[in-house]
Amino acid sequence: MNRAFSLLSTIWYNRRRQPCLPRFLTYLVTFACNARCIMCDCWQKPSSNDLSLDEIKTIFAQLPPMDMVRLSGGEPFLRSDLAEIAQAVQDMLRPFMLHITSNGLLTKRIIEFCETREKHTPLYLLISLDGMTEKHNQVRGVPGAWDAAVRTLRALAPKQRMLNLRLAVNQTIVDAEGCEQYAQLREFLRPLGIQHNVVMAYDVSATYSREGAINVAPTALGEFTTFGQFTHFHLDRFLQKVERDIVAQPFSQRIAKRYYLTGIRHRLLKQQAYPNPPCVALSSHLRLLPDGTIPTCQFNTLPVGNLRQQRFAEIWQGPPAKKQRQWVQHCPGCWAECEVLPNAFYTGDVLRLAIMNISYSIMQLS
Repeated sequence: MNRAFSLLSTIWYNRRRQPCLPRFLTYLVTFACNARCIMCDCWQKPSSNDLSLDEIKTIFAQLPPMDMVRLSGGEPFLRSDLAEIAQAVQDMLRPFMLHITSNGLLTKRIIEFCETREKHTPLYLLISLDGMTEKHNQVRGVPGAWDAAVRTLRALAPKQRMLNLRLAVNQTIVDAEGCEQYAQLREFLRPLGIQHNVVMAYDVSATYSREGAINVAPTALGEFTTFGQFTHFHLDRFLQKVERDIVAQPFSQRIAKRYYLTGIRHRLLKQQAYPNPPCVALSSHLRLLPDGTIPTCQFNTLPVGNLRQQRFAEIWQGPPAKKQRQWVQHCPGCWAECEVLPNAFYTGDVLRLAIMNISYSIMQLS
């Protein structure tokens, strides 16, 4: 109940662009990766300075409780202590859900993690499949990537309820061929009972760049540049398919995905910035890099401090954070799902749009 009242307060602060404590943590546990994805350079970034487990626990002890914690990378399962990190998340941050994103290559390690972890906190495990067989291998830059990821999915799919696990596939669309293979991949996953999500690959990300602390955020309202080249026809037909298919998803996921897809459609097909919620970076959304650095956001990695060297309260209330929050307020807005959905939820904008869509549907029927 206290968290529910706190959420209303958080929405109030964020809609007025007032800073508040974080409720959503995205922690990249390592940049090390066993894939060589064509749209990502993180595997070329240094990975020898990752926080130790003891350092992680010291940092978590300073943070407020979180609604959700997302562990990502790189490939998070390359860390041999990921189970201990996840346990520290559950014990110290007490999220409603733990979210892990993986390429699915380390089948044995992933299965062992899912089977042996304490299961009172639901686990949302998102495995990447970017097309069928050789298309996925080509995008991920690893021969056999499809076979390994599918082995992981097949092993875990029948155990989802027993393991308090929600399993999903994330298809990153890098080109028109990925659009064309969307329906095939969806039909492949359907009998396994695995949810199929899609995201559009953007052309550049500061987080996964080899250049260090840089700012590659959009400079104009509604700007979104895809990694690959698409025709208007291909995009329109593809987005129509995806929008029809999300009807089968649970309500909360359906409104979130519809929100994301509405923004993609408007930006790529209509050149409009709608919806465009206030950003909650350095407010309700805290990002933590493998070495303890707190960056501004995914597209601007200028740091506000480092939790290996400073206390959280010192960083969160300090002059660098205040300066970067001013930058966030003047940013025209990105449309990467991992930034957009926390923005939409912690400003209440996702509910506003859902109510508008429902009202419109009712009017059409009357």
